[in-house]
Amino acid sequence: MKKRFVCVWFHHLEADWFAMRKPALKMAPFVLAAKDHGRMVITAANALAEEQGIKKGMVVANARMILPALEVLDHFPELNDKLLNKLAEWCIRFSPCVAIDAPDALIFDASGCAHLWGGEIDYLTTIITRLNDRGYQVRVGMADTIGAAWAIARYGQSSPVIEPGMQSSALLSLPPASLRIEQELVERLYKLGLHQIKDFISMPRSALQRRFGQPFLQRLNQALGMEQEFIQPVQPIEAWQERLPCLEPIVTLTGIEIALEQLLNSLCKRLEQEQKGIRTLHLHCHRIDDAIITVSIGTNRPSRNLKHLFKLFENKLQTIEPALGIELFVLDAVKVEDHTAVQEKLWEKQGGLHDTQLAELLDRFTDRFGRNCFHRYLPDEHYWPERSIKASQSLEESITTAWRTDQPRPIHLFPNPQPIEVTAPIPDYPPMFFRFKGQLHKIIKADGPERIEQEWWITEGQHRDYYCVEDEAGQRFWLFRAGHYDAAKTYGWYLHGLFA
Repeated sequence: MKKRFVCVWFHHLEADWFAMRKPALKMAPFVLAAKDHGRMVITAANALAEEQGIKKGMVVANARMILPALEVLDHFPELNDKLLNKLAEWCIRFSPCVAIDAPDALIFDASGCAHLWGGEIDYLTTIITRLNDRGYQVRVGMADTIGAAWAIARYGQSSPVIEPGMQSSALLSLPPASLRIEQELVERLYKLGLHQIKDFISMPRSALQRRFGQPFLQRLNQALGMEQEFIQPVQPIEAWQERLPCLEPIVTLTGIEIALEQLLNSLCKRLEQEQKGIRTLHLHCHRIDDAIITVSIGTNRPSRNLKHLFKLFENKLQTIEPALGIELFVLDAVKVEDHTAVQEKLWEKQGGLHDTQLAELLDRFTDRFGRNCFHRYLPDEHYWPERSIKASQSLEESITTAWRTDQPRPIHLFPNPQPIEVTAPIPDYPPMFFRFKGQLHKIIKADGPERIEQEWWITEGQHRDYYCVEDEAGQRFWLFRAGHYDAAKTYGWYLHGLFA
């Protein structure tokens, strides 16, 4: 795809911001000024002041001699950077790659974007109109190179669009300052009679470098497309992202659903080609009032099933408030994993954790009830029961040791054994009674003991003698005595689990 860049030049950035907050300033010449070596120096001026000859860098006292009615406002040191950052984030609706060109411009990588607005002229017209509506005066340029777009935005006199491959001829009539070179170098060129780029563009490159330096030659080559130039976006571009700008703001749930379906369809096709699947997906809805509404889904296993992913979003779409309308939808797959299609066999029924339908069912539960609505546990290599299991982080995690099935284990295991009061014969008989939470249980059946000790490299705690017991009400419990019977009663009885 041929690269296309857009430069948006805010030639009265700070002045426009002040005028938006004080509408009366729109009809009066004013400047912003800051102290410099004991003098008030102009840092920015509005269009009306510039028409009267007031320029940036002038001393306020001199400017008032030219225009006594000039209004002077205090300059905010960090205002310019904050405005450019905010505008860059807002302009992401026009391109996913927006960079700041300090002190007063933005650069878009608009490759493949213009057709979404009906063409390059309509694309630039939309940008200008939207920024004008916000109160900013702008000039724009579009070309194959950043340098050419920058030059046309500031010095172009005709169309703001340079046709692909035509930047060389478009730059011929522009002044040397359009190459983004130092003012000192511009003055040197003027003294030599080189008032336009056509006056020196055909000179030997070695002569230009020897006379004006490598930075000058680099800027010229960048503008002509002979040397590549890169920009740093204000927001990193997601590798798996789909965008859908809207010609008319979307205000209905049906419109949101149609937009989401189109985005999912495009994204899933890309994922299928790369053998990838989605684990985490965000839908960003950019509203006209600058608000961004985000809804997210997650899957337990990589998926590119369009219907399933749309179903996960379906309930959350109702929480989106379009207000005056949504003008841009962005679908970001922030977590993507390898996902290779598995050959299905008619003579073998696939089930268990590898069943796709089970994974999708769990996705729907998670989407509706939250991440902690279900748990999966795996055996761990420890003897003590509370340490012999561990929580699994995913359905893909495999078992490293076998489940112990030679002895019965309770369905419900307490994370920490609960102390109980026990009446039991000695030395190794099961208990006859035990009291738990104030309730007395009479034991009528018992089996045990089963001795469980810790690993040899762990020395904390005593050994345990476990009993499976049943009380008069038919309830079954898993009890244990920690340690041997002794006269000092260093042992203790605990309830560790319930069988039903």
